[in-house]
Amino acid sequence: EFSSQKKFEEIKKANQAAARKLVEDQFSSSSEDDDEDAEAKQGKILDKTFTIYTSQTDGDASELERTRQYLNEAFQSGAMTCLICIASVKRNQAVWSCCGCFCIFHLVCIQKWAKDSLFLVSSPLTDDDFGKKDYPWPCPKCRFEYKRSETPSRYYCYCGKVENPTLDPWLVPHSCGQICEREFKPPCGHKCLLLCHPGPCPPCPKMVTTTCHCRKAKPVPRRCSAKEWSCRRPCGRTLLCGQHTCESPCHAGDCQPCPRVSKQRCVCGRQTAERLCASPQWQCDQVCGKRLPCGNHTCEQVCHAGPCGDCPRSGKRSCPCGKSKFTLPCTEDVPTCGDSCDKVLECGIHKCSQRCHRGPCEICRQEVEKQCRCGKHTKRMPCHKPYLCETKCTKIRDCQKHQCRRKCCSGNCPPCDQVCGRTLGCRNHKCPSGCHRGSCNPCPETVDVKCNCGKTVIKVPCGRERTIRPPRCKQLCSRPPTCHHTTQEKHYCHFGRCPPCRQPCQKTLTCGHLCPVPCHDEALVRQTGLHQSAGPWEQPSEPAFIQTALPCPPCEVPIPVECLGQHEVSPLPCHSANPYSCKRPCGRLLDCQNHTCMKECHHVTKTNSNADGKKSGPECSQCEEECTKPRPSGCPHRCALPCHPGDCPSCLQMVKIKCHCKLSILYIECLKLTRADLKEKEVLISCKNQCPKELPCGHRCKEICHSGSCPLNCSQKVKLRCLCKRLKKEIQCSKIQEGQGSLECDALCKEMKRKASEIKEAEAKAAIEEEKRRQQAELEAFENRLKGRRKNKRRKDEVEVEQSPWQKYKNLIVLPVFGVAVVMVAW
Repeated sequence: EFSSQKKFEEIKKANQAAARKLVEDQFSSSSEDDDEDAEAKQGKILDKTFTIYTSQTDGDASELERTRQYLNEAFQSGAMTCLICIASVKRNQAVWSCCGCFCIFHLVCIQKWAKDSLFLVSSPLTDDDFGKKDYPWPCPKCRFEYKRSETPSRYYCYCGKVENPTLDPWLVPHSCGQICEREFKPPCGHKCLLLCHPGPCPPCPKMVTTTCHCRKAKPVPRRCSAKEWSCRRPCGRTLLCGQHTCESPCHAGDCQPCPRVSKQRCVCGRQTAERLCASPQWQCDQVCGKRLPCGNHTCEQVCHAGPCGDCPRSGKRSCPCGKSKFTLPCTEDVPTCGDSCDKVLECGIHKCSQRCHRGPCEICRQEVEKQCRCGKHTKRMPCHKPYLCETKCTKIRDCQKHQCRRKCCSGNCPPCDQVCGRTLGCRNHKCPSGCHRGSCNPCPETVDVKCNCGKTVIKVPCGRERTIRPPRCKQLCSRPPTCHHTTQEKHYCHFGRCPPCRQPCQKTLTCGHLCPVPCHDEALVRQTGLHQSAGPWEQPSEPAFIQTALPCPPCEVPIPVECLGQHEVSPLPCHSANPYSCKRPCGRLLDCQNHTCMKECHHVTKTNSNADGKKSGPECSQCEEECTKPRPSGCPHRCALPCHPGDCPSCLQMVKIKCHCKLSILYIECLKLTRADLKEKEVLISCKNQCPKELPCGHRCKEICHSGSCPLNCSQKVKLRCLCKRLKKEIQCSKIQEGQGSLECDALCKEMKRKASEIKEAEAKAAIEEEKRRQQAELEAFENRLKGRRKNKRRKDEVEVEQSPWQKYKNLIVLPVFGVAVVMVAW
């Protein structure tokens, strides 16, 4: 038992290790599922990568198409493929990206590629300067050259900030998630705003203020990537001819040559021709022909500027061998000197043995012992003939496979001219390059991978067609349906079985309705209890599923059903459509005609009396309430009968009530009071006595006890007097209140008023005169008292008058000013 358990644990660990390895192998950059969740996740990652850039461009993403293509390929099935090993680039593998074509390779593959390339280029069989030069190595795809020192040795993210970036499913594969910040190309001083991304950086989105090429227009704000612009005005710069200006629209760089045509003389000035203004210097085909200073020869130069110079045959001239010099007239030729020529022949070893002569020397005919090019044989032969032996070279060429086999090889064997012919990594083609060492170049061919119907095709590197997932086709599947439906549900082209049919079943049920649920002809049903494990070493197997047709579920079509008490009509499923209780009160009118049945919704037997469906039946309850019908208006008494149909009997009780003036208490029958109208009630409630209320004028109301306010027309007579109170008469109080009654004074009253006013004026004047006399007497008495006093005492009694500041200090101010004025006048 212990050994079997131990064996089970070992097999379990082995299976777990195999499962982990399988997951790692399948976990690549192109292993995203094709479902909607994966597409939504990819869209969120792309939007997050472009957010900072699009915020600078107000949402304009037209310049991001090329970068978006590289980002989509990072998630697309099989798009990220190493061209060196023809294998998928996985998320957890170290990679390297070319800065020229932005193609991605495995870091180990590109290191091996760079090492092999450098070895081939710097091989001593092909270059004598081995180790003296820093030979470059090319990118496998675009052949962009890198130096030996640029060979990658570490795994970095795309922007180069983070070494060994961590694996994050919410970031672009092999990205660090930080802002790229790489310099734009061409450099403009700004940095990339996208998150760390594969492929080229988009154009710079920053806004800068810049002027046009000719700098005539005002500076305008533009995108940094399109800051070079033209105002379309004439350039106006002076052309190289110095006479005209550039008429082209505002442009960058130097102006074009002047397009105008003008008449210009040649250098010698003999001919005139129409030529482009941009090239004023030109030569005609005539020989100069001017007399040289010697007087015997003419200038043989073609159309030239300036003086012709001296005669070329004047002065000292050498013989053909150059050993002797002669001074002769320009009309005589230089003779030969008779000495040996001694010029070095074409062989570069021997000299010419002929006497001084004109013209070229002959070929070297001297016999010498020459060694062949490979250095294995010697032979005597003329010096001018080359010597090649028939020995074939046995050295191995640079391919390290084939011999040179060239006759009389010097040792510097040429490259192998045979075709390589080795099978490439794609396993479909052979290498078409010349025979070489090291790994062959990646297969340049591409293969079409088609969908199931063959209408959607993608191109992939040759060799990847066996492992890449087929493209997603947008064409509809044309397979016939496998269920009872005549046509299948529309879905896109695919491999394997069609998805389960989701169309409504539409089979006729026993009730006559159609089945509305999705098709269940091919439902997957799990089978249980079919297999028993043999022991602990046997892994639990997945439950087996079989495809079978399920019966239609109960009909759920809503059927309108009325409740037992006929209160409502509710839709119920067809399979359970039976009368039911709605749990409401019955609500049917009882025999009392005042109340309704309060029992829960129940069945009521129909009779002749309740045929309309609103009256109670024998199953309803009986009314046991008191009569609650409303009493006549003003009657405060209840009905003495129990709850009954029809009207209540008349009320015969006496009502105790006060009269209108609130002084007397009256007893009146309730029936008379409730049935009386307003006039009758006015009479019934009156005590028949005089109203005790006072009118606004102060007199008592003369009416009998009444309701409401008293009338204002007081008929009692009052006395009315004039303003002087001499005349008087009697008048009704109501007329005084209305302002109709008035009594004016007569002439006698006016005369009495005038005399009274005159008497008052005379009395006032007499009082004033009396006051003046009294004051004069007091003044005279005071003066008399003052006359009898002494002189010194009178001085003391005098009132001192206080002097003003001017009176006190006028002498101090006026005298100095007057003195200064006199001095000034004297001066």
